[in-house]
Amino acid sequence: MLGKIFGVMVLIALIVGAILGQGASLGQAVLDSVSSAVTLTISLAGMMAFWSGILAVLREAGCIRRLARLMGPLIRLFFPGAAKSGEGVDEICANISANLLGLGNAATPMGLAAMRKLQAANPDPDAATGDMITLAVLNTASVSLVPGTVITLLSEVGAADPFRVVGGVWICSGASALLALGLTRLCRCLIRPGRKPRAPAP
Repeated sequence: MLGKIFGVMVLIALIVGAILGQGASLGQAVLDSVSSAVTLTISLAGMMAFWSGILAVLREAGCIRRLARLMGPLIRLFFPGAAKSGEGVDEICANISANLLGLGNAATPMGLAAMRKLQAANPDPDAATGDMITLAVLNTASVSLVPGTVITLLSEVGAADPFRVVGGVWICSGASALLALGLTRLCRCLIRPGRKPRAPAP
C-alpha cells in the first residue's frame, strides 16, 4: 500500500512539474534528495547499529533478565499470559527497552521475536492473544525516554538544539502509551476468553 501511495505521489509531482515547466528544477530536486537520503540512511544506520550492539551486550550479560524481574509487576499486569508461561518475557522486555531508547526500527526484530514466542504458546493460532495485541499496541504508542531517531534527524538538518524536543516527546509518548495500555486492559476485562456475546433482546 505504501508503495502505491508513494508511486502516485511521484506521478503527480512529475505531471505538475511538466505542466508548470519546472522539469529541470524537479530533476535537480530529485538528485539532491537522493544524495540527502543516502547520507541520512547511513547516519541512522550507525545510530541503530550502536544501540542494537549495546542491547545485545546487555542481553548477553544478563541485564535484560534482571530488567524482566524489575518489570515483573508490569509484565504480570499487561502481559499475564507471558508472565504465567514464561514465554517471550525476555523478548518483551528487550523490545520495551529499545522503544524506551527511541529505536523504533531496532526494536522491531525484538518485537518479532516476542511475537513468535507468544504465538508458540497461543492455544488458537488463528487468533491473536491479548498479550500479542498489547505488544502490538505498545510498539505503536510507546514511551521514548531517549528519542534517538528524532535527535539524529534534527542533528542532520542542522538544528541548534536537537535535545530540545525531549520534554515534549516524554509528555506525548507517555500519554499515548498510558492511554493505549489502559484501553487494552479495559478490553481484557470486558472481553474475556471464551465469553459468548450476549443475545440481542427480542
